[in-house]
Amino acid sequence: MAKSSNQLVNPNAREAMNRFKMEAASEVGVNLKQGYNGDLTSRQAGSVGGQMVKNICPIRTVRFQRNDRNAMGHEVEIKYIAGITI
Repeated sequence: MAKSSNQLVNPNAREAMNRFKMEAASEVGVNLKQGYNGDLTSRQAGSVGGQMVKNICPIRTVRFQRNDRNAMGHEVEIKYIAGITI
């Protein structure tokens, strides 16, 4: 049987993850309480999770023009996306 992917590698990190979740909820204006939060809408729960991902993996996008190597004098827009992992 497959192991669930949402298990913490370090069980001592549970309190830190709960604090992080509370911070993310306050940033998006969702009132979380300790314990069960089954009264939240899917939109509220998703916004908390999305804010957590946004804070963990910020993405930087860089746009610039470079000469196309195939056509003399033409420029092609290149978009690079780099994720930062902690």
